[in-house]
Amino acid sequence: MDLYSLIVSLILFLNMILAVIVIFLENRDAGPTWAWLMVLFFIPILGFILYLLFGQNLTRSSLFEWEDKKKIGIEEIIAEQTSSFRSGRINCHNEITENNQGLIYMLLANNDAILTTDNSVKIFTDGKEKFEALFKDIEGATDFIHLQYYIFKNDDIGKKLIQLLVEKAKQGVKVRILYDDLGSRSLRRSAFKELLEAGGEVEAFFPSKFPLINLRLNYRNHRKLVIIDGMVGYIGGFNVGDEYLGLNKRFGYWRDTHLRITGSSVHAIQTRFILDWNQASHRHDISYLPNLFPETTPSGNIAMQIVSSGPDSEWEQIKYGYIKMISSAKKSIWIQTPYFIPDESLLDSIKIAALTGKDVRIMIPNKPDHPFVYWATYSHIGQILKAGAKVYIYDNGFIHAKSIIVDHTLSSVGTANIDVRSFRLNFEVNAFIYDEKIAEALTDSFYEDLKLSRELTMQEYNRRSIIIRFKESISRLLSPIL
Repeated sequence: MDLYSLIVSLILFLNMILAVIVIFLENRDAGPTWAWLMVLFFIPILGFILYLLFGQNLTRSSLFEWEDKKKIGIEEIIAEQTSSFRSGRINCHNEITENNQGLIYMLLANNDAILTTDNSVKIFTDGKEKFEALFKDIEGATDFIHLQYYIFKNDDIGKKLIQLLVEKAKQGVKVRILYDDLGSRSLRRSAFKELLEAGGEVEAFFPSKFPLINLRLNYRNHRKLVIIDGMVGYIGGFNVGDEYLGLNKRFGYWRDTHLRITGSSVHAIQTRFILDWNQASHRHDISYLPNLFPETTPSGNIAMQIVSSGPDSEWEQIKYGYIKMISSAKKSIWIQTPYFIPDESLLDSIKIAALTGKDVRIMIPNKPDHPFVYWATYSHIGQILKAGAKVYIYDNGFIHAKSIIVDHTLSSVGTANIDVRSFRLNFEVNAFIYDEKIAEALTDSFYEDLKLSRELTMQEYNRRSIIIRFKESISRLLSPIL
């Protein structure tokens, strides 16, 4: 047997071993299993490499050390709220929390998502306004600034932000930046040289241990969080980069949704940051000190929960939260998402809502930032159109918002897209908000976006070309692993 035949035989043998692992050992759902089997057997050499980079399941047990949460009394709060819900003694605060006790309990009992009711929220849909507010809050920081972004670019807005942080670090403010190694792949550590010299700290999440090879490439930290002095928190879809200010010619205007939060929910956002930082730093160097969780003066009366999900979670809590919201809808479900690749459970819940006469509206972009994901989105859109949902194509640039509004009273805003990757592979975080005024504000933004969108009808969808149908079919087959 010559060397070439030996190599081919070895690759085929490894493919067979990987197929056994996928089917019998990793306990995957049928969709991803078949998708990976197709990749392994139809493109054996490339498929083997892709599986090493994208296909491995992540072990949950060693990712985060949750015992530290005891130091801030979170376990006692969870136990108290859980007991109150079970016994019917919970103070529901308003009619919306009263009507959504099942959702609140599920997120509390299975995700440690404490319900807080003293929050104030400001909604940003424009990048310039969001960064203006963020910079102003950073300028006023006196103790610490924690930032976490999936994408952090060293362009004009990135440099401006870094320089501001350098100034704060020189004033004695503790500055920490956590970025995702893949999402920020164009970022060089040298961009933070002055900040590091001023005493700031910078960490990358799941960095590559070898040049050009990262065996944890498939698991990315997609969260975008900022915590300032433990009093102000930011959460939503905007990353750090000039395109988020609408300065990228390819995308044009960037439409996103981001929240500025004050109140007790900032402590939950802080806890999320600390867990991610301590995992990435490998030094476990942030302790749960009192200054990180200062006493907050009630700034409003908005009820909310901060909910995380990811490969370290036992349950797909953000997806389950969406399904629970949709199934409880009495009148309407309005969704904005850059990608629409739901699994069967979420897709069925949306179709059932549309088939039973609910006002289901979904808004998606008119252009792809990832071609396969775009065409996979289109392949799923047809099913909900057929069920009676309305689909709108946003034509004023690129819509990156991740929001859902139910009955114009209940809403969720965060980092999770409507796709399998966000629900199973990425580390995500969303705010679930039980407040009519916030839902109305998000609804008003949706109405404004409708003026800049066109409705995709069933007739138009059916007229798409053979080439587009082919792209959709291929993308749909690969959608469980996109």
